[in-house]
Amino acid sequence: MTKQKYAQWVKEESPNSKGPVNISKAFVSGGLICVIGQLLIFLYENLGAGEKAPVLASLSLVILSAVLTGVNVYDNIAKHAGAGTLVPITGFANSMVSAAMEFKTEGYVVGLGAKMFSIAGPVIVYGVSASVLYGIILVIFG
Repeated sequence: MTKQKYAQWVKEESPNSKGPVNISKAFVSGGLICVIGQLLIFLYENLGAGEKAPVLASLSLVILSAVLTGVNVYDNIAKHAGAGTLVPITGFANSMVSAAMEFKTEGYVVGLGAKMFSIAGPVIVYGVSASVLYGIILVIFG
């Protein structure tokens, strides 16, 4: 096969890029998740949570995405919404629960527990390390 024939074959077999459509879906779905989060903040503020309202809204989004992942709904949403479902807090909960569900047949400790923290571990370590570094910089220059 010549280079020209190979290039033509690759062009015919490669799927067409749906970049603008995928970007639009990600923008809308990610924005919708953020709007839900903001509505939860307003709800908790009206219920008297005060300064704890954003924390409760974040916790609600994590629980909601974990439950939706557990009942195989989040993945169906992600098929249509695309990268918008990777909004950090919901995407993180989804990745933890997905990893845990994949290995639940190996048992609760070795499978479910260990694999859940294979995703969460690096994120937690990075978060703690970054906050310590930020604290040191703040003490020195603040």
